[in-house]
Amino acid sequence: MDINATLIGQMITFTLFVLFSMKYVWPPLTRILEERRKKIAEGLAAAEKAHHELELTERRVKQMLLDAKSQASLIIDNANQRSHQIEEEARDAARHLSERLKKAAEDEIAEQINDIRATLQKEASELAILCTERLLHKNIDRAANEALLKSVVNELKQ
Repeated sequence: MDINATLIGQMITFTLFVLFSMKYVWPPLTRILEERRKKIAEGLAAAEKAHHELELTERRVKQMLLDAKSQASLIIDNANQRSHQIEEEARDAARHLSERLKKAAEDEIAEQINDIRATLQKEASELAILCTERLLHKNIDRAANEALLKSVVNELKQ
């Protein structure tokens, strides 16, 4: 192989091309490649961070759901207890009301019985006086009648 001028020209041209490429083409390419590498690295880091945050968020959501369920069951339990308490209070109030109404009715009945007794005693006394009057054929005056009735009622009460 002979080294001739063509081969030397090609070597010089290739060397100039390499120097030109290293000076003007290679730095922008390496800068673009470095920027792309950084963007890819940032994207991967962001994806990893998002994946980690997603896992944390899923854990928080699960915990919040558990807390919400426990709070809901606690609220339901409290509501059931309160409803039973209200039911018992209503029963007690109804029981007291019925006892009070029963007592009032018994008192009213006793009062009516006493009134009827007094009326019957008065009528019986008047009837006895009337019978006695007719038997004796003598009319007793009204004031004497009243005094006699009162004394008979007092004797019957004792």
